[in-house]
Formats: sequence, structure tokens, C-alpha cells
Amino acid sequence: MFSGIIEEAAKVVKLEKEKGNLHITMQCSFADQLKIDQSVSHNGVCLTVVKVDKENKTFTVTAIQETLDKSNLGLLALGDKVNLERSMKIDSFLDGHLVQGHVDQTAVCTNVREADGSWYYTFEYDPSQEDYITVEKGSVSVNGVSLTVVNSKEKTFEVAIIPFTYEVTNFHQIKKGTVVNIEFDVIGKYVAKIVKQQLGR
Repeated sequence: MFSGIIEEAAKVVKLEKEKGNLHITMQCSFADQLKIDQSVSHNGVCLTVVKVDKENKTFTVTAIQETLDKSNLGLLALGDKVNLERSMKIDSFLDGHLVQGHVDQTAVCTNVREADGSWYYTFEYDPSQEDYITVEKGSVSVNGVSLTVVNSKEKTFEVAIIPFTYEVTNFHQIKKGTVVNIEFDVIGKYVAKIVKQQLGR
């Protein structure tokens, strides 16, 4: 379980394809603190650490084909930055919202506009399920970042990005046409499904 508060945008230093799997190696400041089998969120995708190189401050995770199909990890190139977050502790502050690390689908950035020091990003998605919705002022995870929904519509929504988030995460690399990972609010998904079941009776 994660909170959507990104610790670091790490650089991809190696990509190795093995059959349907992709081994992704990243360099980050806290790599020497990681352990084998530890869960880390990568652009919102929960992956298991399989290798750690403390000397070079790198670690490796493996994404299977299903993960590559449902996320933007298969689009990564050397030098790209990936938003990282270690799983949260039970006794820690929940500064974002409950993020499972199970990406629902991808979305495409359709517009970026600057607003006197901050930025508004518009994303469009084709719901793969009816309960994949956003709610005005509700929560959504974009590339693992916990954000508040603005201007929620049927298949689009906006988020506002402050300068700190812009610099610390990979949002500064997102532009029109960029594919991002979306995890809709887990509570919203359950409520939407329950309502749908009740109306169907």
C-alpha cells in the first residue's frame, strides 16, 4: 500500500527484455536502503525488487507482460525518469491517499497549461470498466502521484501541479501526447460497483 507521495524520480539506466518480461534497472539515492523482495511503486505500479547494487546505487525490478500491457512501463527508454515510492508504514502520516499500486489503465495527456507558477494537466482515458471514473475534488493517482481531480468529465479530468511536485516527480517530462498510468480511487471503485449492482437488481 502506498500514499502517492513520491520520494524520488529515478533515472532508468538499463532495460533488458527476457521473453515477455522486462527487467528495469534504476539509479536512485536510496537504492542502498532497499532489500530483495521489497515492494516499490514505479510510476504507480507496485513491483518487487529483485537485485540491488549498493555500490552503484542501482536496483532492478521485473515487469511481466500483463503489467507492460496495462501500464506505461513498456514505453520506458534509457534516461527516462520513473516516480518511486516505498510502501508506507502503518504508523506513518497518510499525506496523500490510499494507493494500491495496481494501475487500472493508461491515459494520454491532451493539454498542459501554465497558470501563474503552477501547471494544469488534462488527461483523457477510455474507461476499460464502467466504475473507472473520477469525481470532482476526489483523488486519483497519476504515475503514482496522489492528486486532486479538477474539472472531472466522463472521460477526461485535470490536475493542478505545484512547482515542488513539478520538479520532484516526472511531471516536468509530461507533455501533450505522453502516456501516463492511472489508478482510480479504490473507495470510489467499490462504491461505483456496489451502486451498479444495486441498480441492476
